[in-house]
Amino acid sequence: MLRKLGFLTIGLFDEADPRAGHESTLEIIELGERLGFDSAWLRHRHLQYGISSPVAVLAAATQRTSRIELGTAVTPLGWENPLRLAEDLATVDLLSGGRLNPGISVGPPMQWETVKDALYPDSASVEDFGYTRVERFLAAVRGEAVSGFSGAVGFEQFSDRVQPHSPGLASRLWYGGGSLRSARWAGEHGMNFLTSSVVKAEESEDFEQIQLSHIRAFRAAHPAGRVSQGLVVIPTDSASAGQRAKYAAYAEARFPRTLAPQGPARMMFAPDLVGPSAQIAERLAAHAAFREIDEVAFALPFTFDHDDYTQILTDMAQCLGPALGWHPVA
Repeated sequence: MLRKLGFLTIGLFDEADPRAGHESTLEIIELGERLGFDSAWLRHRHLQYGISSPVAVLAAATQRTSRIELGTAVTPLGWENPLRLAEDLATVDLLSGGRLNPGISVGPPMQWETVKDALYPDSASVEDFGYTRVERFLAAVRGEAVSGFSGAVGFEQFSDRVQPHSPGLASRLWYGGGSLRSARWAGEHGMNFLTSSVVKAEESEDFEQIQLSHIRAFRAAHPAGRVSQGLVVIPTDSASAGQRAKYAAYAEARFPRTLAPQGPARMMFAPDLVGPSAQIAERLAAHAAFREIDEVAFALPFTFDHDDYTQILTDMAQCLGPALGWHPVA
């Protein structure tokens, strides 16, 4: 039985009119709340035409929604200063009334060789993009000391921990991982775990079995931790003929990459699920990893139009969710 239904969007925009794309994303989040979704998640895209500052967009969303949980899936920590990010997230969490679910990941920024001089002009060669960076972030969010001083200097008061502090935020931190090591690490460090439509082909080339092994490795380390699965899912129950053709072409073009590991990292991609909700529900019921989770953040395709997202989300909430045993929030 699916307990929590969420969706993930990249928030594309036109370079000539970026406000419209950001406004569309906010309207999609508002629609998600009206439809009863449990959560809405934003991706990061830097130096591209997708939302580069999800924290700012989610701050706006906190003022236009009242119930739906808001997350990032995921924030690549290599682009961020962990202390400053902790300040921003705590602020937005307080504005939301405790609805924020920050998801993060590690590794060098994308296009590292071309961007490092602009991003870290004085420290590129010594920046640590591994788990230590996450540990710094976790300590800041959890309220551990980040400074050797607290007290007064003249009329100003200083804290030795990040301010504002949002006490519940640490329990809602997620790690986005695609390997056994990352799944175990997230569990061992008390985070929740986001698993998506991309995993590393380490012990197998069967996507479902790989993802299942990650879920079980995480839960072995952190039995009380939450796991959310993110697949590209496109129900077509109320779609027009033109939309169905567009969706089928999109999935068909992306299907070849699912047949074998891709690139030096041997990444495996899950097939996109397109069709009537009853058909998708049957495929998910047979999915080895889906059978062991009760939360999802289904990914919206990156290149579709606002009206397409409206149709897809409406069918997710009204057709697919109930077919999976989910009930919208009243």
